[in-house]
Amino acid sequence: MKDVMSSKWAKTAVRLALEEDLGPKWCDATSEALVDPKAVATGEIYAKGTGCVVAGATVAKAVLKAVDPKIQVKILKPDGSLVEPKEPILVFKGKARSILAAERTALNFMQRMSATASLTRKFVDATKKYKTLILDTRKTTPGLRVFEKYAVTCGGGTNHRFGMFDRVLMKDNHRRLWKGGDPDQLDQAVIAARKAFPKLAVEVEVESIRECESALKARPEWIMLDNMSVEDMKKCVKLCKGKTKTEASGGITLDRAKEIAATGVTAISLGCLTHSAGSIDLSLEWRAV
Repeated sequence: MKDVMSSKWAKTAVRLALEEDLGPKWCDATSEALVDPKAVATGEIYAKGTGCVVAGATVAKAVLKAVDPKIQVKILKPDGSLVEPKEPILVFKGKARSILAAERTALNFMQRMSATASLTRKFVDATKKYKTLILDTRKTTPGLRVFEKYAVTCGGGTNHRFGMFDRVLMKDNHRRLWKGGDPDQLDQAVIAARKAFPKLAVEVEVESIRECESALKARPEWIMLDNMSVEDMKKCVKLCKGKTKTEASGGITLDRAKEIAATGVTAISLGCLTHSAGSIDLSLEWRAV
């Protein structure tokens, strides 16, 4: 994903986040009561702890500029950079009132995005020997998906489908509503999906070797191996080799990632990257001038 702020969803989300914090008239009551309107300040944002992979520096810049286009912003550590504690990520100069008004919204975006990027990097590093793709999922915060999926790419991960419109992905609930979910007719489901959406990639979730063999007859672009044992996964990967890509899924932890990657799967998909990453502790402080 390129510049996240080129997305219409990102622009809308920034505007709504600022309005949520500053109200419909964009008012920081505390600063307006106590800070000289002519006061100019220089600030910086940095991470307090170790292991922070930057994501959202461009978003923080957009937030600052949305509040006051005259704020000067310089990104020192671009998205995807690994930074040391208190190493400046971006610096800015402008009216103190404007910076204070933008501070919390800028930090809120960055701290969540950097947490996702940092967790993604851990999985990427754990599986790099096997060149396994680390994929995100649709388990994202409503309204913030564009930021969270961008953060995954900052950590070295790869975006899965963005939504339900850009890939056919037959999960268990879809299969059960299709001809009773017959495990021996998954190839027919693939054919039906291709007929309906010939330009989209087709993926089928399977839970057994039997289901994998059935789906494989129609050569879907991907087969998702859901909550399988390592031994069954190895067998499915062998069946699919040279025919279709394989994706391991289902509660995979960092401790198990290397073992799963060693089965030869093309990718590992992880909901935890976006739903459980938490936040990185970031701070905005004034610089001495």
